[in-house]
Formats: sequence, C-alpha cells, structure tokens
Amino acid sequence: MALVAERGSDVVVAERVPGRRFRPQRISLTLLLLGTGALYLWNLGASGWANAYYSAAAQAGGESWWAWFFGATDSAGGITVDKTPAAVWVMGLSVRVFGLSSWSVLVPQALAGVGAVWLLYAAVKRTSGHTAGLISGATLALTPVAALMFRFNNPDALLVLLLTAAAYATVRALEKASPKWLVLAGAFIGFGFLTKMLQAFLVLPALGLAYLIAAPTGLGKRLAHLGAALGAMVVAGGWWVLVVELVPAGSRPYIGGSQNDSVLELALGYNGLGRLTGDEVGSVGGGAGWGESGWARLFGSEMGSEIAWLLPAALLALLTGLWLTRRAPRTDRTRAPLLLWGLWLVVTGATFSLMDGIIHPYYAVALAPAIGALVGIGAVTAWRARSNPAATGLLAAAVATTAVEQSLLLSRESDWLPWLRPVVMFGALAAAVLILLLPGLPWSAGRYVAAFAVVISLLAPAAYSVATAAQTHSGALPSVGPASQGGPGQGGPRTGGRGGGMGGLLGAPTPGAEVSTLLATDANDYTWAAAVVGSNNAAGYQLAAGVPVFAVGGFNGTDPAPTLAGFQQLVADHKVHWFIGGTLMNSDSGSDASREIAKWVAANYESTTVGGVTLYDLSR
Repeated sequence: MALVAERGSDVVVAERVPGRRFRPQRISLTLLLLGTGALYLWNLGASGWANAYYSAAAQAGGESWWAWFFGATDSAGGITVDKTPAAVWVMGLSVRVFGLSSWSVLVPQALAGVGAVWLLYAAVKRTSGHTAGLISGATLALTPVAALMFRFNNPDALLVLLLTAAAYATVRALEKASPKWLVLAGAFIGFGFLTKMLQAFLVLPALGLAYLIAAPTGLGKRLAHLGAALGAMVVAGGWWVLVVELVPAGSRPYIGGSQNDSVLELALGYNGLGRLTGDEVGSVGGGAGWGESGWARLFGSEMGSEIAWLLPAALLALLTGLWLTRRAPRTDRTRAPLLLWGLWLVVTGATFSLMDGIIHPYYAVALAPAIGALVGIGAVTAWRARSNPAATGLLAAAVATTAVEQSLLLSRESDWLPWLRPVVMFGALAAAVLILLLPGLPWSAGRYVAAFAVVISLLAPAAYSVATAAQTHSGALPSVGPASQGGPGQGGPRTGGRGGGMGGLLGAPTPGAEVSTLLATDANDYTWAAAVVGSNNAAGYQLAAGVPVFAVGGFNGTDPAPTLAGFQQLVADHKVHWFIGGTLMNSDSGSDASREIAKWVAANYESTTVGGVTLYDLSR
C-alpha cells in the first residue's frame, strides 16, 4: 500500500512500512497531548478550592446522591447551583472516587482540556491533514484563557469539551452523510445544555448549516438527518429538566438563580435571554456593569488578553480559505469545515461582543476551538496553494497582523518579559517577508519558513499561558496573565478585575479552626449546621467545617429561598443550628428574603463573635 503526498507541483509516492505506519504522526500527537497535560495538570492543587461555589457543590455531590443529581450546594439539598449540573456531576464523581481535595475537584477540568485538544486535532486532521490538526490542537492548548479554564472548576471546561466533541461528530457525519454521527453531535449539544444551558446552542447554526450545505446527499435526507439530531439534542438535554419539573418543589432543592423555583425560568431568563438583553431578575447588575458591549469587546482590556492573540489570524484564515475554495463543489471537504468553524467563531463572537447582560472575560474560552481550527486549516490550505500570490499574500498578512495584535497585548504587561515583544514583532515580520518569497524557495526551505512562522506566532500566547498556569486562581472571576507587581497575582490568588471578595459575593471566606470546630459540633443533630446569606459565603464555611451550610438567597442572595416564613419554620423545627451574620450588596431586582431573614435573626437572637465571625445560636 502506498501514500500519496504533495511536494510542490509534484506527486510523491511513499511506501507504507508495515509496523511503522504513521509513527512520526503518532509521536507528534503524543507530544502534543503530553505537553497539554503537563501545562494543565502541573501544580494543579495550588489554587486550593479555586471557585469554592462549585467545589462545595462537588463536596455535596460526593456525600449525597440526591444532592449530586440536582446539583445542590450542600448535601442536605437546600438550593442548587445557578446552572444545570453536568459539570457538578463530573466533579462529584471524582470526589466520590478520590475523596475531597483540591486535586479531585480540579483534575476533571484538566482532563477535559486534554480531551478537547485531542478531539480538535482529530476533527481537523480528517479534513486538512495531520499538520493542520497539530497546529489547531497546539493553538487551543496554548490559548491563555484555555490554560486558565482547564485548570479551574467552572462549567466552561466541560462545555468546551462537549462542543468540540459535537463538532468532531459533525465532521464525521459530513464525510458520508451519516445520520448516526449527526445524532451523536446532537446528543453532545444536549449534554452541553446540561452543562451551561443556552450557551451550548450558540454553535447550532455552525453545525446545522455546515451539514445542510455540504453533506453529500439530497436535500430531503439532509433535513431529515438534522431533524433526528435535533430530537437527540432535546432528549439528551431535556430529560433532566423534565424530571426536575415533575418532582414536587418541596421534595427537592430550590432551583438556584430562579425566582419561581423553575429550571425553565432559569434557562430562559437569568441564564438565557436575560444575558442578551441585560434584563436579569435577581442579578446584581448587568449591562455596562460588566464591560461595554460592541464589536471591539473581544480585543479590549477585558477579553483581549484572554482570546485575541490569534483571533485576527483566524479571521484572515477563514477569508483565505473561503476565497480559495469559492469554486469548489458543494460537498468540498475543505470548505465544509471552514463553514463549521467559521460560523462557530462568528456567531459566538458576535454574541459575546453585543450582549448587554452579565458576561465574564473567561467566557471567551468557547471561542478557542474555532480559532484553533481556523488557524490550522487556513495555514495548511494557504501553504498548499503557495504558488498562488494571493494565498502567500494573505498568509503573510495573517502572520504580520498577528504580530501587531500580540505586540499590543504584550504592551499591557510592559514589565513582564520585556524582550518578548520585540522578538515577536520582528520575528513575525521577518516570517511574513519570507512567506512572500515562498514561490521562489526550494520545497525543503519553505518547510522551515512555515515552521518558523508557526512557532513565532505561538510564542507569545504560549508564554502567557505558562505564566497563567504558574499563578493561583480563586473566586468567581479568574483572569489570565502573569503576576503583576502589586496586582492580584502577586503573593496570592489571581481573581480578576472584580476581585474575589465583594462581601462574599464573588469569593469565599476562609474561617479559622475555632469557627469550623464550632460549626461541626453537634452538626449531626441538625439538617444544616449553619445558614448564611450567599452561596460563596456558605461554600467557605462548608468546605472548612465539612458540614452542610444553607446558602440563603443563593449565589447573589436574591433568590426567595427560603422565604422569611420558611426560614422561621426551619428554625422552629430545629433544622438549622447557627446563623452567620452578614448580607450581600443591594440588588435592583429579585427577592429581599435574605435581608429580611438576617434582620429577623439579629432582632431575635443574641450574637456572639468567634474568630472575627458574628454567629447567632438558633437553638436557643
């Protein structure tokens, strides 16, 4: 058997050697995955509980299957996290197998990152070859926001893995118009909904239109296959919602983030359309409070350092690939993945840019697979067409534009590795000039030019990713980058521009041993050892004491869970031992029940201070 490879304008036939087939490819892929694993797993436990909110839910799931199924923040099942619980399921299972620790909570995310890189490589390789797959996988692995989120326990890591798996399945479906692979893609999207609700659906236009346009079968069958995939998505994502809606409200945890104890309300409101419009009942502030919307948002101070390193190159690669394949047949296997990954990037990027509700910079990790795929496909497509001046011109422009963008991003950290910026700038410009000379260079020399261009383009994001991995991260809003002198990464966890505190809203407290011991004493005599306003406050005390703590009001303290009357009944039934004093910041919407509860407790029970913490003994 023989392999056919292209070298310039010649066709070279290379014999496959039995037992040694594809050995260089396997070695390079293994090195990519090992390197990714090292970056994401190295010193992983240094961040402690990272996002204590989800760590507490994983702790609860490791102790109670009931809490695990619903995604409750405590093992007694008081209230759920304000997301669907698939990510909590994975972490909870890890805690059950390995015991509760920072490592057992964080390692599923790191493995999800390695899996996403492998799936992206596999998807791109099937249409554009091994080299394109390697470039794509390396670009994803070395994107700073990926190095952040695959070492952190937010749901985004699992979401990216599932969306990448859906894209891989769609690529497989496109090869032979396979309904089985397309149905599998729909199922992955459904589980993506169970991870982070409607955000998973942002890739639907990309997957659906790519199949509708390019699948090698008739229009009727294409539509039928898409209908089957849509059905699989509904089943995979809807079964849990149906179960929750059928279980009586008093027999399950309250649905955190909702005002009416409803998953559908949460999915369509606070975590759905409200994120687009800014009308999020129960939120602590949307719109401009989370950064100005607009087309420049992905390049701005909030998101630029997270994702923009190779974003210009990805956009130029998309335009280059579409131009070079403009006369290709409908089912062309180069243009189809360009449509898939390009629409993923454009639709998701436009949504993130223009939405007026709550948005955090780390959301940009959902763009990383599309950017990686477009960079890999575009680079190899242009390389194969290097005899065309337009192709080499666009390839050179992509490298040069990348150099300019990365230089601007590096200027924000002027004291960090000051030599890196000129190296990237001048190295990339030199690579761009050499790319323009490709048609006149020998084939072997051209390979070195291409390799140099890839390395110089990945150098800055790689360094920034390593710097990100070297920092500890905690709180609800982690951010990328090195430790800045006097900044959040210096001598402590890096938590982002909004910090990890805000009165316990975005960061969890770390109580002393005296408080933890007090909460744990006689805890078995109560359903909840304590109650406190806000989920992050509850998480800090729960993880320290190892006992259930009721998060009054949920994440923002604005959920009516419980109401004042409901809490008074819990106290009368001796289900709550301690109330920990304090409230969260005011909200312009949502329930005031948590404030009413705090006022009632303060007015009716005597306070005591232990380790700087105000406590009320509700058993007296």
